[in-house]
Amino acid sequence: MRSSGLVRDARGLGPHDHLCWRYDGPAELRPRVREFLTEGLAIGERVGWAGFGPVTRLVDQLLAVEGMAEALDRGAAQVVPLSATGAVIEPSAQVRVYADATAAALAAGFTGLRVVAESTPLVRTATQLDAFARYEHLVDQYLAGHPFSSMCVYDGAELAQGVIEQLACLHPTSNQDSVGFHLHASTAEFFSGTLSGELDLSTADLFTTALDRTALPLRGMELVVDARGLDFIDHRSLLRLFDHARRRSAPLVLHVSRTGPARIVNVLDVADVRVELHQERVA
Repeated sequence: MRSSGLVRDARGLGPHDHLCWRYDGPAELRPRVREFLTEGLAIGERVGWAGFGPVTRLVDQLLAVEGMAEALDRGAAQVVPLSATGAVIEPSAQVRVYADATAAALAAGFTGLRVVAESTPLVRTATQLDAFARYEHLVDQYLAGHPFSSMCVYDGAELAQGVIEQLACLHPTSNQDSVGFHLHASTAEFFSGTLSGELDLSTADLFTTALDRTALPLRGMELVVDARGLDFIDHRSLLRLFDHARRRSAPLVLHVSRTGPARIVNVLDVADVRVELHQERVA
């Protein structure tokens, strides 16, 4: 089970969690990094700091976090140099980097891998942002099924709020209350993915962009979405989701905890959409 929705700190996250964190200055970020990494160490994970610059600088940045010196000495903490500033990430290749690092952590006797990644320099241009958002979706698919968790941090002083929202909505958790919805992978193999929050006119453009950047896996030739955490969806957003499934040549199956989506489907008389109603609601 993954944590989901809005969070105020980086505590209580498990081995499959994926957190997007907007920060304002190193002093604000450092306590969140400490929370995230020390909890990983407590459950036997190898932890890491991924960033830019010489390895010595990255080590100094990690050492600034209380409790990391001893972990570095025994190999329980590492630094991960990222691509050069200004580069456009290749999504699949970067996922393989973390997959290999996770495998190495397991082979060394750790229970998994947990990384804080400073990714601000990789989303400054429109081309970088599009590639990195696609990577965020792909790595979310990976970590939903593997003992890898990540805290992706973005400098709010350098990036527009709209840029961070495009990234935050593709994470199950974030500290951004301006993000109306989250579209992400599911740890349950039955579902193609998970959709939570509210979808209305205010989220229309962001939702369309998010769908364009995702490729949720089909289940039995259907796009099966766990929408039990969805509080509201308007007919335009439902049609966008249906069109996304149609472009995948797949029927759309929505698992919901509210009757609203089923009523909309009945009114619109949309073919190839099935709504499954559940009494329980997923937070």
